[in-house]
Amino acid sequence: MSLEMSPSPSELASEPTLNSREFPEKQEFSKINRLRAYQQEVARAIFNSVFARKGLTFSVEIARQGGKNELSAQLELLLLTLYMAEPMNLVKCAPTFKPQTVISMMRLKDRLNDAGFDSIWMAELGYIIRLGNARAIFLSAEESANVVGNTAHILLEIDESQDVSKDKYTKEFKPMGATTNVTTVHYGTTWDDSTLLEEVKQTNLELERKDGIKRHFHYDWQEVAKHNPDYLAYVEAEKQRLGENHPLFRTQYCLIPVHGGGGYLSLQHRSQLQGNHARLYAPPSLPDKRGKLYVAGIDLAGEAEEEAGAYLRVVKPRQDSTVVTIGELDFSICDSSLVGKQPRVKIVEHYWWTGKRHAELYSQLIDILKNVWHCRKVVIDATGVGQPVSSLLRQSLGSRVSPFIFTVRSKSELGFSLLAAINSGRLKMYRGDGSDECQQFWFEMEKARSQYRPSQTMNFYVDPSQGHDDFLMGLALLVEAANQYTPRGAKGSPS
Repeated sequence: MSLEMSPSPSELASEPTLNSREFPEKQEFSKINRLRAYQQEVARAIFNSVFARKGLTFSVEIARQGGKNELSAQLELLLLTLYMAEPMNLVKCAPTFKPQTVISMMRLKDRLNDAGFDSIWMAELGYIIRLGNARAIFLSAEESANVVGNTAHILLEIDESQDVSKDKYTKEFKPMGATTNVTTVHYGTTWDDSTLLEEVKQTNLELERKDGIKRHFHYDWQEVAKHNPDYLAYVEAEKQRLGENHPLFRTQYCLIPVHGGGGYLSLQHRSQLQGNHARLYAPPSLPDKRGKLYVAGIDLAGEAEEEAGAYLRVVKPRQDSTVVTIGELDFSICDSSLVGKQPRVKIVEHYWWTGKRHAELYSQLIDILKNVWHCRKVVIDATGVGQPVSSLLRQSLGSRVSPFIFTVRSKSELGFSLLAAINSGRLKMYRGDGSDECQQFWFEMEKARSQYRPSQTMNFYVDPSQGHDDFLMGLALLVEAANQYTPRGAKGSPS
């Protein structure tokens, strides 16, 4: 029947009914699921609502890699087992079909096989798993997905609820349980205060204050680590890599939501970024030059602004510019516990041009990168008009040049990576020398803003009314170059 219309009495009469059941015996419950104590707390609350036909809505926040997917699969296994004689559905959705929904299907299939149902369960239509007459229906919550018409009799699950559209859920998924008073579960990790998960969480906390029924479950990384020493070691390494104030660490592991945005680099960040080394202007001479490794990040000006003339910096000092940021890598004190042995990066030089066409910079860029600094890795903005410059540099310097295409996702990852480098103390700026480049660098660091978006993405920028972000983007591309460079030679001894 259509979910866009109210059901008629005859339609209601034809709907399967979820008969009340006794809660599974403790011995049966423990034998089927193999869950940790915090997972069992959630499972028991959900089962109680299902079997007593309470129709409660739960929100479950578990730190990343803390076992929410296993919890979900074990719930599905037990419910399909108990209702396998009845033509009823449980429905689960995720923000994407591939890979998220597919992964959930694979996990349930594995658990069914583990439970001895390998020759009994059946797959249907590429998105349904049937055990006897009971079915688990897996759907995508993407905006374009056509899901209207499904009914959830046993359970409705919303995976990664923080990334699911409120409108999609309200109009198309929530009505799936309207005629069955279905129990609903929202799983995820926090992001900002505007997500579906956060809205459900706040509603649940308010209801808890009124009637005392626990509907929201919150297990941060420290709670999960009590049950898993390996997880403790993993998250401690992530805290060291990202910094405990990094937005991803705070949201995915501490389960603390970010709030819309604001300043990108705090005073603490800028203090950590300040180094004590001198600006080099040129590489040191032999023998001091031996063993030095240099990388570069290049942010290119828009060609249209370059055509406006060579005096833009004087007439309009906030116009877009081309900035090359040179960094020296130091692997001698990198943390071997981190993946890829991330090096320290010292910013040693800046090149800054305003009002020069890309064609005028080709030979100069090649000379600086190849002959002056002998850069081992160069990451360049190859978005739009930057693509020809990137191609030319790659022809001259080979695979050491990596083009970077700015998209919503890639820029977000770039911004998070820059924060991680600053938080961990791996990135340092040369000490102040009174130069225009140094002053502009710190101006942009102070004015940089952040904006948090859905799907755990972030934008970072300088408000156009205050200036451009050429030095900020060049810095982020420098960190990307450092992360991409792999030292050759013996372990811990880059050649």
